[in-house]
Amino acid sequence: MQDTNFKPKAFLFDLNGTMINDMKYHADAWHATINKKLSFIISYEDVKKEMYGKNEELLVRIFGKDHFTPEQVEIISMQKEKLYQEAYLPSLKLIDGLHQFLSKAKDHKIKMAIGSAAIPFNIDFVIDKLDIRSYFDAIVSANNVKLSKPDPETFINAADALGVKPEDCIIFEDVPKGVESANRAGMKCFVITTTHNIQDFEHFDNILGYIADYNDPILTHLF
Repeated sequence: MQDTNFKPKAFLFDLNGTMINDMKYHADAWHATINKKLSFIISYEDVKKEMYGKNEELLVRIFGKDHFTPEQVEIISMQKEKLYQEAYLPSLKLIDGLHQFLSKAKDHKIKMAIGSAAIPFNIDFVIDKLDIRSYFDAIVSANNVKLSKPDPETFINAADALGVKPEDCIIFEDVPKGVESANRAGMKCFVITTTHNIQDFEHFDNILGYIADYNDPILTHLF
């Protein structure tokens, strides 16, 4: 791991699994959509393995290229997201300590952005229901990139939108492909251990530390 005394100019956050602990609800919604709506039998564990990147990329990995028209992909995607939102809404909350962390970062004039493979429909659902939009100076969604993580485009675009150099950013991520994206963008990273074990990240050299939530004392060194 790297020097935790690094003082950043910007925080870039993944959304799902990083700001909110909702990946089970996404897996439930995708499993139901694929098995029931699309009548394609796939195990719950196999669905979880494919849950990265854009919705259309997931569908290509499971069904193959050109299996669905773009219009069908849009319909399937919205059906899945509505299932997810309906199920998750009663449990919607920030990961412990994050609201205070966001407030402290804003007080210290650290710029903040969200860089997520989620579509705007889901990002808006989260940040508006939780009333946290005012903390973020930029939002990069699936609609704003050609290639999703592990390609670095999401985080590079977010840094550009903030007017901050990649080396002055810290990424908060929960999955190896997100950490890889940060690494390829030349950015340091904290890993939130909501969805993966620490062992899954051992081959990365851009990780500053591992946290269970945003109350971890290691984060006090960032301000």
